Amino acid sequence: MPIGTKAITPCLWFDTQAKEAAKFYVSVFKNSKITSVSRFPDAGQDVHGKPAGSVMVVAFELDGQPFTALNGGPQFKFDEAVSFQVMCDTQGDVDYYWKALTAGGQEGPCGWLKDKFGLSWQVVPSAIPKMMTDPDAKKSARVMNAFMKMKKLDVAALERAFDGADA
Repeated sequence: MPIGTKAITPCLWFDTQAKEAAKFYVSVFKNSKITSVSRFPDAGQDVHGKPAGSVMVVAFELDGQPFTALNGGPQFKFDEAVSFQVMCDTQGDVDYYWKALTAGGQEGPCGWLKDKFGLSWQVVPSAIPKMMTDPDAKKSARVMNAFMKMKKLDVAALERAFDGADA
């Protein structure tokens, strides 16, 4: 797939790690692939300062969602203002993505983490949106109270909280 063929394609800015990051992400997510790699030309070196032939942009897909990774330089860093949610149907899925994405990164609260490149992710059981929008406000309050105390989210504990049992 050529770069930027979808209406919205997230572009992730890296200093020099675009290809390394793309390889990492496609190794974590099933049905994923690198679709193209473009390189800096001789032209424009006075602006971009990158060696001709070095990786400029890597286009990749994570389970069909296109992304681009740009080697733009050290000016910008990731922060929590932007994160990607990984919806998980089972505790096994939560455990898998949590372990894979925190490798070399750091755990955060409430299912949030930063990967080894500093990109923020939320590893979320797919039942949470339904739990949090339940008409019974007491149920959603119990779920929120439970997950606010967690790092990696525990599906069974959240279900117990939703049902009114001890979390």
